[in-house]
Amino acid sequence: MVLMTMIARLHDGLPLAASVQDHDQIGRAVIEYQNKAKLLFRKLNHESPRQMTIAIELYYFHYVINNDVVYLVMTEKNFSKRLAFNYLEDIQNEFIRQYGQKINSANRPYNFIEFDVYIQQAKRSTMDHRARRNLNKLNTELQDVQRIMVQNIDDVLQRGAAISDLDNKASNLSLMSQKYRKDTRYLNISSTYAKAAAGGIILLVFVLYFWVL
Repeated sequence: MVLMTMIARLHDGLPLAASVQDHDQIGRAVIEYQNKAKLLFRKLNHESPRQMTIAIELYYFHYVINNDVVYLVMTEKNFSKRLAFNYLEDIQNEFIRQYGQKINSANRPYNFIEFDVYIQQAKRSTMDHRARRNLNKLNTELQDVQRIMVQNIDDVLQRGAAISDLDNKASNLSLMSQKYRKDTRYLNISSTYAKAAAGGIILLVFVLYFWVL
């Protein structure tokens, strides 16, 4: 969330405009954060990095410097840095459009305080964009989950088919085993009968031989 926006002149740190978001977390501490931002403005100069993110307790200060003006926004740490700097770019372009010729002549703090109207509009636009992005991200995640679920279901079905094939093969093997046992038993019985018949024929030959003699 965009919690605080401040604009200051670079060479002397003079605050030119500001806007603070009502937020339960920062509450009365907003004055403290504003003072820290003002202190930062006084520390910055033309040799400072053109843009930077600075950690401040639970939040971030993001700032950009352009044409002797510092644009700063304070956000929660989980807020997209890309969105924060896009927001600052929007603020910067509109501020220069409205007050570009008046910046050097400003002689009192918050000389352009009415710019808060545009800042509020830009914040709403940024938050709407973030909400849409989060919704798109959620939809993507849901689609990914659906794809994963379908893939998992397919895996389960494939495993089920493989198990069914295995069961069928096992059943066929069992039937073949039973048939083999039956065939073996039949062959054993047939062999026994053949041996008995052969023994009977031999015995009959001996009896006839001695009877004739």
